[in-house]
Amino acid sequence: MTLKNSLDEVDLKILDIITQNARTPFKDVAKEVGISRAAVHQRVNRMVDLKVIVGSGYYIDPKKVDFSTCSYVGIFLEKGGLFSEVVDKLKLVPEIVECHYTTGEYAIFIKVYARDNEHLKSILSNHIQKIKGVASTETFISLEESFKRTIPVNG
Repeated sequence: MTLKNSLDEVDLKILDIITQNARTPFKDVAKEVGISRAAVHQRVNRMVDLKVIVGSGYYIDPKKVDFSTCSYVGIFLEKGGLFSEVVDKLKLVPEIVECHYTTGEYAIFIKVYARDNEHLKSILSNHIQKIKGVASTETFISLEESFKRTIPVNG
């Protein structure tokens, strides 16, 4: 049985509503779904326990807090076996907001926010490229985030 099979149509409708706006009051979700506010709360808590819903908090617009440069960095490792050690060091760099173990050219692909290009250069040369096991990096600066969304749950 897959996890999706443990979710019913009401769960999926709740997910659809709260992924559109996580601050939607449970009373409004309950009204739209046709169940009580307490039932919505219980279902959301169950989905948190099942790790269907992960994390909570607010999305901060990086530009509003002076982080105007978004970039993606492909990381080549000296040896694939160094992955875990390198990731542990990458976690210490607060400007890295995502880290993926990938197939293809790069062993690791990360998303980095910096104040500007000079700050990005410092992050790359003073932090990422100094990590033992990092052979080289390739950086792609994002010119614009055209859209961002979560995956669809009904469809």
